Amino acid sequence: MQPDAPGDIPAPAPLPDQRAAAPARYRRTARPGGPSLLAPGAARDPYRLYRVLREKYPLSYDAPLGAWLISRYDDVATALTGPAFTGFPHDGAPRGGPAPLGLCHGNARCLPRDRYAVVTGSVPRHLAERVERTAYVLARRIAGRRQADLVEEFCHWLPAGTGPYRTGTGNSTQADEGPCTRHTGLRETALASFLANLLDDPDLLAALRVEPALAGRAWTESLRRDPPVQVVLRRTLTDVTLSGGTLPARAPVACLIGAAGRDPERFAVPDLFDPFRRDQDRTTTGPAGCPAVVLGRLEAEQGLRALLDAMPRLRWADGFRPAATGLLTRGPRSLLVRPG
Repeated sequence: MQPDAPGDIPAPAPLPDQRAAAPARYRRTARPGGPSLLAPGAARDPYRLYRVLREKYPLSYDAPLGAWLISRYDDVATALTGPAFTGFPHDGAPRGGPAPLGLCHGNARCLPRDRYAVVTGSVPRHLAERVERTAYVLARRIAGRRQADLVEEFCHWLPAGTGPYRTGTGNSTQADEGPCTRHTGLRETALASFLANLLDDPDLLAALRVEPALAGRAWTESLRRDPPVQVVLRRTLTDVTLSGGTLPARAPVACLIGAAGRDPERFAVPDLFDPFRRDQDRTTTGPAGCPAVVLGRLEAEQGLRALLDAMPRLRWADGFRPAATGLLTRGPRSLLVRPG
């Protein structure tokens, strides 16, 4: 699997250097000399870089990227939801850059939230049945093998086999085939990270066999700890004061989702995968009504149930440890397991 799959997040074009246009108070408070997100080796372990940025350079200009970096949770949440920023999710298409948020591509063709009753926790029965059927077929195909790669043989095919998201009631249905459902690479990557986190904890897997409802919390926790989209690009509409200084109007801003999700000021023991944590948050996971967000959660829950039913002793292959790769999108390339 290629986490940086074509069609999900194209490489961003360099944005104009805003340092010369920044007001004097910005130049006094911001730190333009921080490390670059595009530095060699950053993709291998961006979380070490995120820690340095959060602690020493909470607001710094990244010249190779052509944008200001923000890495603390409160600052990223402000950029994603505040009225002083534009781009996704406020105007449909992100003028600050092409990166989606969570599993949502943020395209203008992503249908409005009120089209989806799933925000209440329910999903169309036919959709749930299709996901469940696909998951069980895939799980049973690999159940009898001595070794299998869940990325190649399960995570890739489950989103692809779900088909178009259909809405409607009675005899009237409509296929909502937009970029959020057509491009399945982000859901594949998120599902792979989700399964990797669970397979790392056999006790948690055992708990999920007894209480499948915990899968939803585990999915939310995986999106926090290992988000498939690490960087979301935004742009300021006016001067904005954040924890590290003040951004000028029209400044391009790279919101480091991966850094915000592991901010110790917001999450207790942030590097720990803990579905039972009381401080769960969905600010960085995408709009609840987006069909890709709905499908991603459904595929994770049904996929895990199918795998555990078909392979009760599912575990890592001998000597295997998953390794995530990627900078803009990030996830494991392979998940080698022993099904039996």
